[in-house]
Amino acid sequence: MKLSSYLAIFLAPSLAIAQSKGLDERINDAFMPFAIWWENLIFSEVIIYGNGIPIVLILLLTGALFFTIYFGFINVKHFPTAIKVVRGKYDEFEKNEVLNTININTIEGDIVDTIKNESHHGEVNHFQALTTAISGTVGLGNIAMVAVAISIGGPGATFWMIIAGLLGMSSKFVECTLGVKYRDIDENGNVYGGPMYYLSKGLKESGFTVLGKVLASIFAVLCIGASLGGGNAFQTNQAAAQIINRFGVTGSNSGTIIGMIFAILVGIVIIGGIKRIAKVTEKVVPFMAALYVAAALFIIFSNYDKVGEALSLIVSEAFSPKATITGGFIGVMIQGFRRAAFSNEAGAGSAAIAHSAVNTKFAASEGLVGLLEPFIDTVVICTITALVIVIFNIDGMFVYGDVINQQALMLDGSRIGGVNLTSTAFESAIPGSSYALVIAVVLFAFSTIISWSYYGLQSWKYLFGRSRFSDLVYKTLFLVFTVLGAAITLDAVIKFSDAMILALVFPNIIGLLLLFPKAKGELVKYLKIIKQKND
Repeated sequence: MKLSSYLAIFLAPSLAIAQSKGLDERINDAFMPFAIWWENLIFSEVIIYGNGIPIVLILLLTGALFFTIYFGFINVKHFPTAIKVVRGKYDEFEKNEVLNTININTIEGDIVDTIKNESHHGEVNHFQALTTAISGTVGLGNIAMVAVAISIGGPGATFWMIIAGLLGMSSKFVECTLGVKYRDIDENGNVYGGPMYYLSKGLKESGFTVLGKVLASIFAVLCIGASLGGGNAFQTNQAAAQIINRFGVTGSNSGTIIGMIFAILVGIVIIGGIKRIAKVTEKVVPFMAALYVAAALFIIFSNYDKVGEALSLIVSEAFSPKATITGGFIGVMIQGFRRAAFSNEAGAGSAAIAHSAVNTKFAASEGLVGLLEPFIDTVVICTITALVIVIFNIDGMFVYGDVINQQALMLDGSRIGGVNLTSTAFESAIPGSSYALVIAVVLFAFSTIISWSYYGLQSWKYLFGRSRFSDLVYKTLFLVFTVLGAAITLDAVIKFSDAMILALVFPNIIGLLLLFPKAKGELVKYLKIIKQKND
């Protein structure tokens, strides 16, 4: 028998298996090993009182708690001030304030604050910067990740998500303030900002030149990965899952096809840059948030008799979870913090990239605007989603903690997880609403993707230069992951996305803990000007 015949016999089973798999499944099989390795690396644990706690969560929450205390509970005290800034009450300061109120800051030949054009010119206003950043944080994490957190950790995970959101407001203030303070603006008025710049420039100013460059480069690499994962692949994955589930789309290549459609639409928008992104998000974000919140509130008020019990479960099971929950109290807390971090990104530094593009010469003004994000994202929208799901399960439709692949629980004889669980909860309360939720999911996904494309592009430019060719390479890679996300399983994309976004915490929080006095100085200056104008 010829060698080719032996090879044919030997390879026949493998070829048959490969041919029986659709394109979606083959892409997933290739991607999963890397996703598992990356998740295990980023979520390395330390053992505390017999429980394994991820180091990244310890760093994230320690930093958030420190900033909250150091800035005198700015998340509560200056919440009204932040609202006034967004509403434009203090816009007159931008026009009338003299240049010498700005601190001199020259590093590596980049004059950040002394030239008038650079000190107060940006590309978007406060509201556009907020909506662009919110569209990057208020996304499917609020719908799908809340469902994942509750599936694994029970109702109590919601309580810890809220706590993480409140503390995260302080972290967001610091990173957004520094993002504006250390941004670059070129001769054409294009803004380049974010952790890459405050890590490199700010730490050099403080005498940590080498450390700053290393942390900035690490952040840029990780941010590119996060833009491809949580900011892109996860979004198309869950949008595709909703479309396939609700409309009964069949075919082994259906996810890939949906991903290609998403890629075409996203490509049309991201070619226009931050100004086009801002124009799209300022219209899409309020609409999609209103649509989703209105439907969720209708469900909650329609079941007002169950709200009290749902809230009671959220609080009581935060400290005394059911026996089916893995890890007990610590396990519930970790799930809440982990999913909140993915949802609001406070401490990850990503939103500071969008806020850096704001048209202002007062860095702290945008820091105050930024602290509203975790409140809107986690304290409000995530809590509303959680109440809908907990109310849906008041009568024991499924068992909390009975999950497979870290997200799929048993409901009516089949495994369901992520956005499909939230969709089922909506459909049970308002027949037909799951189709409206598809629209909200697609809009959430689309707005998040285009915002994260900007975050990733800014990081790419920091590493590889600001040429048109560099832009094209990144945008092509980004659109490839738009398709990839729709083709792979939720388990694989969650592993990759969770780890990529939370990996940003390592370089960012280290930098924030070294630079927070700079943010304090900007806050004192801005509040002093407000006080003088009001007197």
